[in-house]
Amino acid sequence: MMAGRREGSLMRDKTQSFPGSRIVTAIVIGILLGFVVAYLFPHGFLGSDRPIQNRRVGKSDLQISSSQCESTERITALRSDIASLSDKNDELKKEVQELTEKLRLSEQGKDHAHDQFSVLGKPHKAGPFGTVKGLRTNPTVVPDESVNPRLAKILEEVAVQRELIVALANSNVKVMLEVWFTSIKKVGITNYLVVGLDDEIEEFCKANDVPVYKRDSDEGIDPIAKKGGNHAVSGLKFRILREFLQLGYSVLLSDVDIIYLQNPFNHLYRDSDVESMTDGHNNYTAYGFNDVFDEPSMGWARYAHTMRIWVYNSGFFYIRPTLPAIELLDRVAERLSRPQKAWDQAVFNEELFFPSRPGYSGLHASKRTMDFYLFMNSKVLFKTVRKDANLKKLKPVILHVNYHPDKLPRMQAIVEFYFNGKQDALEPFPDGSQW
Repeated sequence: MMAGRREGSLMRDKTQSFPGSRIVTAIVIGILLGFVVAYLFPHGFLGSDRPIQNRRVGKSDLQISSSQCESTERITALRSDIASLSDKNDELKKEVQELTEKLRLSEQGKDHAHDQFSVLGKPHKAGPFGTVKGLRTNPTVVPDESVNPRLAKILEEVAVQRELIVALANSNVKVMLEVWFTSIKKVGITNYLVVGLDDEIEEFCKANDVPVYKRDSDEGIDPIAKKGGNHAVSGLKFRILREFLQLGYSVLLSDVDIIYLQNPFNHLYRDSDVESMTDGHNNYTAYGFNDVFDEPSMGWARYAHTMRIWVYNSGFFYIRPTLPAIELLDRVAERLSRPQKAWDQAVFNEELFFPSRPGYSGLHASKRTMDFYLFMNSKVLFKTVRKDANLKKLKPVILHVNYHPDKLPRMQAIVEFYFNGKQDALEPFPDGSQW
């Protein structure tokens, strides 16, 4: 019995020891298998790390390549959008400038209309000393499109706020005309028109995207228009401009020997029938002065006071569509049509300034002299401005090469100086002209 109990106890001890030994054995076997697997498959069962990495890199490369393509396309698209927005921004700026100018002109016109109504609307008493102001601005005429329907349609497209620059040209001044309209384009002026006096100029303007109007045949004008020189053509403008005024447009008449550096419409007063540049070269000659005439034989009365002013330049003036302005054109055109020769600029000034007298009724037109440093003639430029360091810094509105016969080279030099910054461009020329 004792032996049986002892054997049973031993069997229980062995049975109880087996689970621990099995665990230990499993751990040992697992470790050994781990070493074997690690030795036989150092990069794992599914393949080495390198191919996996390679596969991952390949996918990444595809993503990067695709991303780069998308980025390039996106950058190109963004650049295109920026360029488009920049163009739109420029257009909007231009529209804002035009609208601002229209608003300014409308307000100015409203003020003039109010003044006209105040003076013409009803009789009124004079106000206190120093407050009375006469009517400075005559009312405009009622537009009559029946005068020239074809021109009316052109002006409707070209003019801004019913005003524009007008120049007459034939093929004799073709080279100067190109310098003229190139400067206008650089400044950004859009409301200008060339009256082409022959077929060559008409085609030349169209080829250069320049607004042009060629008049219908007129026996009284065509011979001079097609073959006439500078002065002869200049005299035609007084007949041709009449239609512009009858259609209700204000005209800034311009010769073609002029360089534009700023928009002249931003520097006009528009309070007179005629606003003209001057041939004067300083405050006295441009705006008038008291010139004392000395006659010693008169003794006590030897000194006689006279009023002097240098003439207005008939190659650059702003004229409004008023009755006195149209009468001025008619008077000058009639005198220039007479057999005896006359210079249009002299006649233009005589009709503007000479007063009424026995046997003659003077013109009742209001006039204003333009600032001679803004609307500058070539005498002022070559004799004064180019020699003064401070005056050279000024930027005129226009420069008119009216005092010098070598017009084209001086015009080109003016472009070089003011547009291209060539500081010595004006130096080779003498003050005046060399005969």
